[in-house]
Amino acid sequence: MRTLTVTQFISLDGVVQAPGGPDEDTRGGFELGGWVVPHFSEALGARVGETHFRASELLLGRRTYDIFAAHWPRVTDPADTMATKLNGSVKHVASHTEPALAWAHSRWVGADLESAVRALLAEGEGELQAIGSRDLVQSLFALGLVDELTLWTFPVVLGKGNRLFAADAPPRSMELVESADLDHGVTHRRYRVAGAPTAGSFALD
Repeated sequence: MRTLTVTQFISLDGVVQAPGGPDEDTRGGFELGGWVVPHFSEALGARVGETHFRASELLLGRRTYDIFAAHWPRVTDPADTMATKLNGSVKHVASHTEPALAWAHSRWVGADLESAVRALLAEGEGELQAIGSRDLVQSLFALGLVDELTLWTFPVVLGKGNRLFAADAPPRSMELVESADLDHGVTHRRYRVAGAPTAGSFALD
């Protein structure tokens, strides 16, 4: 049985839109793309690589897939371990209609997302890892399919842009299983989804 894990770059105010470049995702007139780049470091790159190398297969939304497919197949240096990992991995692509998938080892999950992902989780071992893919992740979270979240939080408030969790996301508590403080104020946190949140009161009897 696989676990479904999610990895995201995220701002202090929860924005995940266009972390890697100004033209990555301009939906809604978003003009702050590339906000991760000034804070990136060798230590962060190593931590991201360790996380992605845990994946047995990848699950990507169509937009993230297209961004990756425009770049990684062009990186052919065998010494680039991230390119080797991403190019060699099976990539399951979520899209409402069947897309043309030219990147090697890419497969459409089909029209029934929930059934397809449940089947993928049941058929193997290790991690089925969703990278970025905010719209897809929101759907998976609403379906109760996400087992873990790995978040790299950057010390920036963007004030606008698409946020990781929808306003109607189901309430969930999280168990912290891994934590590290990295260079330039970036934090690494890995959470396990732990069920419904509990509540209490500070009121005195």
